[in-house]
Amino acid sequence: MDGRKATSELKQLLLITLACLVYSASWTTLILPYGIVSGGVAGLSNLLFYVTKIPVAVTYSAVNLVLFAAAFKLLGWKFLAKTIYATAAISLFLWIGERLVTDPATGELVKILEDERFMAMLLGCCISGLSIAALFACSGSSGGTDIIAAVANKYFDMPVGIAMILIDLFIIGSGLFIPELGTRLERVRFVAFGFCAMGVECMTINYALNMRRRSVQFLIFTDRHEEMSKAIADATGHSMTLLDGRGFYTKNEKKVICVLAWMRESPVIFKIIKSVDPDAFVSQSQVIGVYGEGFSRK
Repeated sequence: MDGRKATSELKQLLLITLACLVYSASWTTLILPYGIVSGGVAGLSNLLFYVTKIPVAVTYSAVNLVLFAAAFKLLGWKFLAKTIYATAAISLFLWIGERLVTDPATGELVKILEDERFMAMLLGCCISGLSIAALFACSGSSGGTDIIAAVANKYFDMPVGIAMILIDLFIIGSGLFIPELGTRLERVRFVAFGFCAMGVECMTINYALNMRRRSVQFLIFTDRHEEMSKAIADATGHSMTLLDGRGFYTKNEKKVICVLAWMRESPVIFKIIKSVDPDAFVSQSQVIGVYGEGFSRK
């Protein structure tokens, strides 16, 4: 392994560790103390904790061991190795987190937002969703149902968020049939709150993952197409296509520059356009995704 690749792997490992830490912190401080279930193995572990008081870290580790064995041949070592590391890190952080937020006098989990259960759900699920997205961006996952979602995404081209929604619907909905969660009305409220949490987390994951692929297309009408093209290529590293255009009324021939770029590069391109040809006519549109050299590979 060369130095550049080793450095890249180390950065990914550090990012995975940080994402696991943040994910675990959101669960132990904002979700678990408020009796919230948002799906996944972590949600299933929470559900069992509320009923049996089995530590979340124990259930989380046991279920993941079963899923790892099933996913080995489907996802390969590279994905699974990072997922095993992430799962071990989350299990450790959950184990530590549960003890840090437990009041020694009462044995109850401390609610840092007091009675603001809905606010805790929003904040906790947004943070956990961003953490899961970061793990997927590093070719890993937090384990559990993320593994099932990764299989569905790889082999059936099903969006990660949609796959997780279907799995979570089953996990959260099972709360309706667990008498230990309270009366029938309390169970309905419990499940309804869980569905809200699931929606927030899944939308956060999809938004965060799609943010990495947000691309734009520029159509630039200018008489200084050579200078403009060279300036954009030097600044962004992107190539472009010159299209032949003709005005409908004037019948004048004009070159049209077609550029595909990342959304974050838009200010740079607009600055170049303004400096090279302030009178240029520009059309910018957002595209769903760009695949190929210089952009996403899948």
